[in-house]
Amino acid sequence: MRIRIIFLVTLLLWGSAAFAVEMTRIQVVVKNLDGKPIEHASVILKFVEGKSKIGKKIMTTWEARTNQEGVLKVPSMPQGSIQVQVIAKGYQTFGQIIKVEEADKTIEIKLNPPQQQYSSHQ
Repeated sequence: MRIRIIFLVTLLLWGSAAFAVEMTRIQVVVKNLDGKPIEHASVILKFVEGKSKIGKKIMTTWEARTNQEGVLKVPSMPQGSIQVQVIAKGYQTFGQIIKVEEADKTIEIKLNPPQQQYSSHQ
């Protein structure tokens, strides 16, 4: 009987560890090419894939704006591949998938000015 109880407890602990989600705190810093912060830039972070299974109560998408220093802090997001998109008025849109495997991650993004538009009617 005692062996059976130990086996069940071990199985429960092992099963809960297999579904544990490793989380990360992300800080996104948005600047222009001169290194000046871009305030009120829209930042969208979306968890794409990772090693752990995700429960329904974990936030996997964040949409917010940077502060006056061009910084956005996300308190918790699952580790793995995260799609980052930044949109700011007067700059090219940025988009990239970044692999996050640390407990704390700072992502620095430099936005380019808009490209000149070309037309075949000139």
